Amino acid sequence: MKAVILAGGYGTRISEESQFKPKPMIEIGGMPILWHIMKLYTHYGVNEFIICAGYKQHVIKEWFADYFLHTSDITFDFTQDDKIIVHNKRAEKWKVTVVDTGLDTMTGGRLKRIRNFIGDEPFFMTYGDGVSDVDINALLDFHKKHGKLATMSAVKPESRFGVLDLAENNEVRAFREKSDIDSGWINAGFMVLEPKVLDYIKDDTVMFEREPMEQLAREGQLMCCKHNGFWQCMDTLRDKERLEKLWNDCTAPWKVWSE
Repeated sequence: MKAVILAGGYGTRISEESQFKPKPMIEIGGMPILWHIMKLYTHYGVNEFIICAGYKQHVIKEWFADYFLHTSDITFDFTQDDKIIVHNKRAEKWKVTVVDTGLDTMTGGRLKRIRNFIGDEPFFMTYGDGVSDVDINALLDFHKKHGKLATMSAVKPESRFGVLDLAENNEVRAFREKSDIDSGWINAGFMVLEPKVLDYIKDDTVMFEREPMEQLAREGQLMCCKHNGFWQCMDTLRDKERLEKLWNDCTAPWKVWSE
């Protein structure tokens, strides 16, 4: 199976870095968050990827083109006609197709544009800015069992803010930390989709999370697989710093693979 990763947005909420590169190329532990996502899929045997690029898409293409330079020791021998020697070559068993799906295309439109690369089999899909320890094989098994067109994983995000218990006259009765019971389930990405789902997308202006998913839900074709483990998107610099700390402390829950 293939994994499709949406990597074309502007990343305006983390503009400190996204002004120079697409958000999926912002690094955690010296490697793009896109790499971390792909390593998760590879751990479960998924090695073929379609990257839906857009904003600064050349950065993604150049990074993969120079993958050996990023991951191996290199000798540049200028005494032998500029010979390049790669030492301890590290190669992933990846087949990566990077598609320029447009600068201002919405998420649904990006999926629609890579229809010819999908084929007739179900495929994985996720966003290029979130990491998780979701069990990809269990997600696929869940999808196969219910027989619907689409499966989305869902999480209950941690709250960063406390909760006020207010009386009718706005008197503060209590202040407490927000718990899981105060929050609902949200879309965590990490989906499994049948190719027919792409027929629900009209054109580049369609956000996949709106009309297509709403229609799938109305028709009873969208199922939710709840994930109670780790999940974190990287929307802001604060999110990046948290992920960076987890990685540097060797406590990153999404690192389910071994080197």
